[in-house]
Amino acid sequence: MTAPDPKDTLHRYLQAGREAMLWKLDGLSEYAARRPLTPTGTNLLGLVKHLTGCEAGYFGDTFGRPLLDTLPWLRDLDNADADPNVDMWARADESRAEIVGRYQQVCEHADTTIRELALDSAGLVPHWPSDRANTTLHHILVHMTAETHRHAGHADIVRELLDGAVGRHPGDGSIAPGDQWREHRDRVERAAREAAGGDAP
Repeated sequence: MTAPDPKDTLHRYLQAGREAMLWKLDGLSEYAARRPLTPTGTNLLGLVKHLTGCEAGYFGDTFGRPLLDTLPWLRDLDNADADPNVDMWARADESRAEIVGRYQQVCEHADTTIRELALDSAGLVPHWPSDRANTTLHHILVHMTAETHRHAGHADIVRELLDGAVGRHPGDGSIAPGDQWREHRDRVERAAREAAGGDAP
């Protein structure tokens, strides 16, 4: 058996995370796609917007391959009045199609970097601490795969809260079907209350 190419393996896992992120938006209204469901404002479209900037920076600027056009929401970050969380939510005048389209374009740009460079190709991440700012494509692939799947996990929870949809993709066989989840949740709640004793709310 031939050992799989490490770059192909990492790239495949990154792509799986990207696809999961976009699937989480399928079938949602504009409000649901943008709705903040945590105290820190976590929302599905904002997660995709955030990952767009990450892919552009790590697979573009890091290796001297910047995008031809700066992402619109990153142009004014040097201004004192700039919103530090501008990449984590979508303004009303930013369409879902625009944000998703930019994500797909940036991922294509990243894929070109991944295909054309070797895993040991050198790069520089200026905003990382100086002792690790010098990096490689291998490191960045691992970093972005972890980053994407971390946010895909956030998206899993947000989407489930919105309409109950779960899984990594449509028809995900790893998620058991049926109404057993209500019973399971009740069982977990009872165990938590029993363990907490008088401390349970």
